[in-house]
Amino acid sequence: MERRVVITGLGAITPIGNNVEETWKGIKEKKCGIDEITLFDTTNYKTKLAAEVKNYEASEHFDRKQAKRLDRSSQFAIIAAREAFQDSGITKENTDMERVGVFVSSGIGGLQTIQEQCEVNCIKGNNRVSPMFIPMAIANMPAGNVAIELGAKGESISIVTACASSTHAIGEAYKTIKYGSEDVILAGGTESSICSVGIAGFENMKALSYATDKNRASIPFDKERNGFVMGEGAGVLVLEELEHAIKRGAKIYAEVIGYGATSDAYHITSPAPEGEGGARAMKRAIQDAMIQPQDIDYINAHGTSTHLNDSCETMAIKSALGEAAKKVMVSSTKGNMGHLLGAAGAVEAILCTKTIEEKLIPPTINYQEKDEECDLDVVPNELRHKEVTVVMSNSLGFGGHNSSIILKKY
Repeated sequence: MERRVVITGLGAITPIGNNVEETWKGIKEKKCGIDEITLFDTTNYKTKLAAEVKNYEASEHFDRKQAKRLDRSSQFAIIAAREAFQDSGITKENTDMERVGVFVSSGIGGLQTIQEQCEVNCIKGNNRVSPMFIPMAIANMPAGNVAIELGAKGESISIVTACASSTHAIGEAYKTIKYGSEDVILAGGTESSICSVGIAGFENMKALSYATDKNRASIPFDKERNGFVMGEGAGVLVLEELEHAIKRGAKIYAEVIGYGATSDAYHITSPAPEGEGGARAMKRAIQDAMIQPQDIDYINAHGTSTHLNDSCETMAIKSALGEAAKKVMVSSTKGNMGHLLGAAGAVEAILCTKTIEEKLIPPTINYQEKDEECDLDVVPNELRHKEVTVVMSNSLGFGGHNSSIILKKY
């Protein structure tokens, strides 16, 4: 018997807010969290802008010993998970913690730690490399650290599919609860890769925007788009079996009703022609949700502000939704907070949940030049006050990984 899955908790730390309330307020105020990079010296770099988490001090969240043993990506994951867990109202008294899982992903893992310790190895020698290097660097540790922090003893995994990682995490968590393996799962993702080697890697593959005007750097669907802006942060959602949530009197934000995932099997970085892989993921999600394309009111697009992504995703949406693509609202919130890589899908799923709750459609900010290749209703620049029932969130990752989830008003 398939079980229904609902969202009962939300947690986030992003470039426009250090919790969900601040982040959503930033969306409503059309805030742009992109600014000059402060985490390292960019003198020799073409890339000058990123979307960093602002006013962040690890000491405000962790004691000195714990902070030293956690990569920044794990710190963000724990902060978001704490908020989501508290928001959900789950306790050891009302929930069997052996049936609480953690599916928290990262696209890259502890890249800052990797860079720091490689420098130590080269400059000071191998015997000076930290014994905490590996536990801080490996990509599964955000999930492991969240499980330890909260005492969650169910399944704990980290799905690494680049920028699709956290949408895959939410989708797989939904399936795991749906088929009875767990009652509750904290699902989402985290990323902190704004460091010199991270920016150099993406810059040299010509994926990043070199813009110096923060309001014209991350401009999804705009004809003048020229690359993405790297962001950082984390998003975690509490997914819960419906009857379990009702029994303990939980607040239910929305229901997860569909999930689709596919592979392009085409190229390591470029999307398949006409976005056919992404289209198949959307079609699978629609089929899983047992709805029709015209039932979807809003899509939070992957919308990275690269030429190929945005044009191919437009074609994918047209292919998946057919005639309904002419009416559906589609926006990208990466103009607000850049591209959070493996954490992007989770934060965007939170925004979709708030969209349903507050009847507000996030705009695609800083949009100026219309592109005939991206001719959907991209909700340019202004919020829309409109009740929505069904929303979709898309994520696409290097390696050809595609994932889509569908949420519904409960």
